[in-house]
Formats: sequence, structure tokens, C-alpha cells
Amino acid sequence: MSNRRHLLAGAALFGILAPTVVQAQVSDADTAGTGEIVVTAQKRSERLSETPLSITAASGEQLARVGVASTADLVKIVPGFTFQASSYGPPVLGIRGISFYDPSTSNSPTVSVYVDQVPLPFLVMTSGASLDLERVEVLKGPQGTLFGQNSTGGAINYIAAKPTGELGFGGSAEYARFNQFNLEGFISGPISDTLRVRVAARTEQGGAWQKSATRPGDELGDRNFTTARILLDWTPSDSVRFELNANGFIDKSDTMAAQFLRYDASSPGSPLDAPTRDLVIARGNLRAPDKSRIADWNAGDDYRNDTEFYQLSLRGDIDLSDAVTLTSITAYSDLDYDALVDVDGTTVGLVGIRTASTIESFSQELRIAGELSGGDLKWMLGGVYSHDDAKETMFGSQELSSNAGLPTGVWANFFLSPPVSTFLPANNAVNNQKIETIAAFGSLDYDLTATWSVSGSIRYTDRKNDAEGYLADPGDGRIAAAFNLALGGNTPPGGGAVYRASDLAFLGTARKTLHEDNLSWRVNTSWKPRSNLHLYANVTKGYKAGAFTSLPVVLDTQYEPAKQESVLAYELGVKASTSDNLVRLAGAIFRYDYTDKQLAGYATVPPLGFLPALVSIPKSRVNGAELNVELRPIEGLVLNTSATYVDTKVKRGTVRDPNGFPIDVAGDAFPYTPKWQLMGDVEYRFPVSGNLGAFAGVNVNYRTSTLGAFGGDADYAVPSYTLVDLRAGIESADGHWTAQIWGRNVFNEFYVVNTSHVIDAVARTAGRPATYGVKISFRY
Repeated sequence: MSNRRHLLAGAALFGILAPTVVQAQVSDADTAGTGEIVVTAQKRSERLSETPLSITAASGEQLARVGVASTADLVKIVPGFTFQASSYGPPVLGIRGISFYDPSTSNSPTVSVYVDQVPLPFLVMTSGASLDLERVEVLKGPQGTLFGQNSTGGAINYIAAKPTGELGFGGSAEYARFNQFNLEGFISGPISDTLRVRVAARTEQGGAWQKSATRPGDELGDRNFTTARILLDWTPSDSVRFELNANGFIDKSDTMAAQFLRYDASSPGSPLDAPTRDLVIARGNLRAPDKSRIADWNAGDDYRNDTEFYQLSLRGDIDLSDAVTLTSITAYSDLDYDALVDVDGTTVGLVGIRTASTIESFSQELRIAGELSGGDLKWMLGGVYSHDDAKETMFGSQELSSNAGLPTGVWANFFLSPPVSTFLPANNAVNNQKIETIAAFGSLDYDLTATWSVSGSIRYTDRKNDAEGYLADPGDGRIAAAFNLALGGNTPPGGGAVYRASDLAFLGTARKTLHEDNLSWRVNTSWKPRSNLHLYANVTKGYKAGAFTSLPVVLDTQYEPAKQESVLAYELGVKASTSDNLVRLAGAIFRYDYTDKQLAGYATVPPLGFLPALVSIPKSRVNGAELNVELRPIEGLVLNTSATYVDTKVKRGTVRDPNGFPIDVAGDAFPYTPKWQLMGDVEYRFPVSGNLGAFAGVNVNYRTSTLGAFGGDADYAVPSYTLVDLRAGIESADGHWTAQIWGRNVFNEFYVVNTSHVIDAVARTAGRPATYGVKISFRY
């Protein structure tokens, strides 16, 4: 974007933010005439203004209007939320600067995701979660006591639209730039007096938007994604309720290619350093321009996903009395994931990562909740058991690279025959885990007076992770022969090449068990001096489980896990509104003190050089503040504005920079944590005639610059950017149909999502360019 466009966008955003200062988004969904949404953030129904937590809540209608069709799109409405694709493809979610950057499909995130309180334990399972929603709730800060030990950043709970007592149906058709079609629909209604059903589906097709820098006409980025859900609600009696949820998705979409920035040898001075650099130059690989669409990848490789996911869950609620309810939630999830990503952004096979994973997850939650003293005392007790069986292999493919040789040069001789022009699988990194978790939790909420209440919650968690990892021969015996000759051992074709670091004794496989337990807790006090003013304070202790590396393991010491991180969080918050609800605000200030924070860094992996890796920071902290203000100055006009300030700082820690050099990072900010995020959304709805209405809206999202790595130079920068979306349309007065046009990133702002150094290449991934489309929807 030009400076003029930056100035115009900034001025527009300042105009939107002018009445405000800096937290939880307030939805315009109407509930019982109050204009306020009801949430279940504490696993019971309560008004948003009554909940003593920082929450963004938005209705399904609002999500559709603003264009939120996936978890990535939540950046449009959730203050402090970030989304990025990791170097190898799996997503990374962050809230208030807290995320877990790891390219593995099978490590637990710090921001957990649920659908109707049913867990999606790994983020690669969340692609279909936003289908056909009643609302979404985003909880900020540690949520370990009610939503599990890994929720140190927060939790996202999608609430699916429920089966209805009368026949209803609806759908939408959308056509967008790059020839993308999206179709969605649902049908809902009763089967009998006690049984209701709702079926929903969505498919996204087309839309290739990336262009090869060296091959005119070669494009990448097609969507081929279909998701569906079936909900059955059975109410055999007034006191017994069951909800069966069967859902899943099939993803055959293209992965995203990187943009090449420069050649930077992982093994400088090796016998293959100069030949690799010369080959990159000879094939015309130049530094990518600051244009969203330009990238590059290896000709002839298949970059389509081959991913399937399904989940079955059953919830049962039994009212044991008027004041006590027993709840059971049982869930089984199955994922088969297979995707190739061109990590280096060149036409040379410096590195391509194909990740193949199978994950089976089972969870069982049982809880009992009730009230005493006429509702003044609310209590809950429960337990959770879960078992995850995750098998992951990362296939590293290389045509030529500086690190394709052991120090003796033996591996290079094997690698160079047949000729280097053949694109070969170079190695496989295997990481298999069996994780068993048992937890017990409880909570108490007590109204001391009509305006003052206190609450507390606690969870004990015991987690055992049996893991094995190894660098594996790809099956042709090349790596096996090289290691056997250079270091000894008897690695078979397709087998593991792991050695004991102390004496280089051959092990084949590194096997470790990580057994951890912890006690999470939260205490809260809440004061409501008036019906439209709520002040609260929270102190929370939370944990995220330890994790094993997804990198190739050659020495057993490389498979030492990062131990669990812990956080002590403090928060002061306010929620207020005018008596007529024309002005609402929600704000908070917070501080997080972290021990052993798990962050993105780099590690030396002999003989492969320097690779992105998980690092553990002994001491760090986060300070911040948020404010959200919603204004309704005149009928039909809604202004929703927010700002988030996050100041992250390492207090003590030493890591390796992208070139493998150890650096002291005390005083540095966390990677991928913009200090400021500003958002504004304005919508005006007005009648055109007795049967027709119209609307127009603008959404502005700004964030300041950050870095993609500790100690990184300018190529690891993630510059500041402003995204502007526009929408306008007409609708029937009875709400049965809507037609709209929309534009996203309308100024075609170039922005960086991720930047990294992987096998000889410093590369980045860019956000999508300007996109526009039309959408027609109906509902009866």
C-alpha cells in the first residue's frame, strides 16, 4: 500500500476509534430484548455482562455479515487474537501475545478450541469448526480450571446452531475473485415430539491466487474443502436431554507456497554449499517482490492436501433435582492428514516438507453442577479422561542443499548418485506419541451480597506422554547406508538412525516418557454496584503441557522434551453500559508472569544444520490492556471499536538465532507479538421501502510490526499493516433473504504472515491480496 493509502486507512481508523480508548467484543445479538448475548464461558448460561472474564462473543448472524468463515477470520472481531500458518502448514493461534509456534500436527496449542464444549485437541482438527454457528465465544487468559491445562492463552468455544422445533432451512451461494465458489446450507426440524435434527454442509471450490515467479500461468491456492455436521437432540423427558453430534471435513486444497528472500546456508562451507547456491542462481530464483501473489514452488509436485477428519460426540444432561444437573460429554476424533508444503519458495528443492499424520483422540468428561441457598451458591465438580494416539512423519525432500552431507562427506557421495537433478526424498522425521490425561476439577461461586460475589475454581491434572522419535531413512537405504558407514550401527532401509550422544552407540530410536502433573486454580471477586456496571478481578495459575520436538532426531539428547510451562496471571476488568444500552464498553488490564514459556526458536540438528525449533524461556512476562466500545448513536448505526496493547518481555533466557548462534534474549519481545492491535467496524442499516432494507459496513484492522525470530535481521521482520474490508447489500424486511457485495483487503495491502529460515532459505509467507465477491443467502 502506498503512503497515501496508509494515511487514508489510518485516518479512517482514527475516526472510528476517536470516541474510545482500548477488550471483549460485544455482540449485537438480541437476547430477551436486552440486546445482549448469553454465553456459557463458565459452563453455565449467563449474560455476557454478568461474566467476570474477558470474552469476545459474537452471534452467527454477525459473523456472517463481517465475513468470518474460519478461525483465521476471527482476527476481524477478536481483540488481541492472531492467526498464522506455521512454516510446515499447521495453524498457530495466539491471544494477547500467547501462542505456541510449532509446525507439528500433534502438539497441544496454548489456545484450545471446542465445539459445544467438545474438545478439538489439535489445531489441524479445527478447519470445519465454524460451520453453521449460533455464536462463538473467545475466552482470554488462562482457562485451565474449566477448559484444560493447555489453555494458557485462552479458549475458543464455537456453539453450533441447534435443531429447531419447527421446519427451517437456509443457505447461501457466494462467488469471489480468482473464480472461487462457496455453497452452504442447512435444514432443521422435528422428527418426533422428542427428537429433532439439523443437517448443515459447506463446500469451497476454486480460488487459486498464487502465481509462480518463474513459470507464467502456473498458479497455486485452489480450495477444495467440504465440511458437514449432523445434530440430533433427543429429549425423552423433561429432565433428560441428549445431543449427538457427527461432523467432519475433507480437505483437498492446495497448500501455500513461500516467498524466497535469500540463500543462507544451513551448513556454510560444506562441500555442497557452493553448488547449492549456484543452482539457486542458475534457475532464476530472485528475491520475491512485496507482492502478495508472487511465490514459487517446484514444478510438477502435487501440493494438494489429502486430509480427512471426523468426530462423534454425545452429550447427556440429567436433572437430578430442580437444582442439580449431571452432565456427560463423550467424544471420539479421527484425523488423517497428508500435506506437502514448499518451504523455501524456490524452484530448487532446498526443502519440501510433507507431513503425514494419523491422530485418534478420545475424551470423557463427567460433571455435576448445582445451586444452594436459593441460587446464591453455585457449585460444580467434575473429572476428565482423555487419550491421544498421534503418529506423525515429516518427509523432508531435497534436490540439493548445503546440509546434505555428514562432516566426513560420506553422505554427499551417496546423495549425489543419481544426479542432483532428480528430486529425492532426503529424510523422514518420525514423532509418535501416546498421551493419557486424567484431571479432576471443581468450582464455587458465592454471592456475598446482592452486588458482591466471589468465586474460585481448581483443577488437578496428571498427564503421561510416551513418545518415540527418530531420523528415518526414506526407504531406499541411502541414509541408512551413509550413517552405518560413517557412524556405525545397523539402520535398515526405512529404519531409524539415532545414536547416544555420550558415546555414539547406535540406538535406532529415541524413546522418552514425559510424566507431569500440576494444579491450576483461579480466584475471582466481582462487584456490580449497578445493573449496568460490573467490576471484577482475577488471579489465575495455569499450565501448558510439555512437548517433544518434531525435528529429525539423530542424537538421543535432541529428544529431551520442553517441560510444562506455567503462568501466574492477574487481571482487572470492567463492563459497563448506559441505561439505554446505546453505549457499551468492556476493558481490562492484565499481567502474565511465565516460567519456562515455550516459544519459536532454532536448534542445531546435526547433520542437518539449523532448523526451526521449540525453545523454552526460563522467565518472561506479558503486560497489557484492552478496551472495546460499542456505540449506537442513531437507529440502525452501530460502531464497534477496540484496541489491544501487549508488551511482552523475556526476563531471562538464551536461545539460538536463525543462523545457529547462541544469543542472550533478555529484554527482547516474543516473536509474532505485535504491540498494538486496533480494530473498528461500522455498519449502518436502513429501510428502503416497507419490504426492503439496505446496509453498508466497513471493517478496519491494524497491527504494529513484530519479528518472526529472536535476533533476526530485517528479513525476519513482520511489518505493520492495515487491512480494510467493505460490505454493502439489500435484504428483505422479514429477514428471509439477503444479497450483498463485499471486498476484503480492498487497498491490496501487502502483509507478511510468517517468516523463517529452513534449509538454506530465508523465506516468508504473505497474506491474501485484495479479494471481492457477491453473496446471496436465504433463510426460512
